[in-house]
Amino acid sequence: MADDLYQTLGVSRSADPKEIHRAYRELARKYHPDVNKDPGAEDQFKRISEAHEVLSDPETRAQYDRFGPNFRQYAAAGAGAGGAGRQPPRSAARSGGSPRYSTWSSASGAASADGGIDWDDIFGDVFGASRGMDHSAELELSVEEAYRGGRRTIQLEDPSTGEVSTYEVEIPPGALDGQRIRIPGAGAGGRRDGGRGDLVITLRVRPSRRYRLNGADIEMDLSVSPWEAALGAEVKTNAPGGPVTVRVPPGSSCGRRLRLRGQGMPQPGGRNGDLYARVKIAVPSKLTDRERSLFEQLSRESSFDPRRS
Repeated sequence: MADDLYQTLGVSRSADPKEIHRAYRELARKYHPDVNKDPGAEDQFKRISEAHEVLSDPETRAQYDRFGPNFRQYAAAGAGAGGAGRQPPRSAARSGGSPRYSTWSSASGAASADGGIDWDDIFGDVFGASRGMDHSAELELSVEEAYRGGRRTIQLEDPSTGEVSTYEVEIPPGALDGQRIRIPGAGAGGRRDGGRGDLVITLRVRPSRRYRLNGADIEMDLSVSPWEAALGAEVKTNAPGGPVTVRVPPGSSCGRRLRLRGQGMPQPGGRNGDLYARVKIAVPSKLTDRERSLFEQLSRESSFDPRRS
């Protein structure tokens, strides 16, 4: 029979997160294989690590409380049936007065089987001075905001403590999706004189109804009239960098991509991305009598069949 995870940590089922973490720290000090060489200590350490991993996360703890030791099988079955999968904890972040959402977590700098536990915090004086762990977060930007760059004031709430911290973040013009910005000394505190870790912010550029980002290239739809597409035209439109003029060649069908070199995201060294305007033919929703007459005349005189071309 599987161990009861609450009994493994020696806490009650109503224990709060601080009690669970405190119990885990005490047991980890006692059973960690680098400290305890007794037979069976390593297996016990694995059991308490698993118990802490499950019970320290509100979602997995709720699943364990509901389904018991086989909760992972039930959760997997629910995900396979279209249920919601496990999501990372999210904390509210605000930038420029509008709601933002950022993932906040801690990392020791390298992935590990223990999920990045702060062992220096657990073992106290067993080890020497050490630098604090890095904190990580995500900041969401529109394509226009990423293009312009600039200073952002953000607030991040640590889901484990509820503490809200405010940071000034300098977004470089032409920021790309996945780009990282490091704020030195804004991470977890170090032990003894080891210094604080950093806050590493990953930028996420979201597409809008008008603009999409592909690397350093910007893609957008360009609405043109049937006669502009057929006869060719120079169409003025707006881009993230300001007004631009797009030359539409004669005979441009819907979906044709028109390239404006260097009009994409600004990049260091002047090697900017490109802007791609995709032709989208729009027709009037209502026709005047004269327009209807001209379209009817065109339909009688034209031999063009778009389904055979």
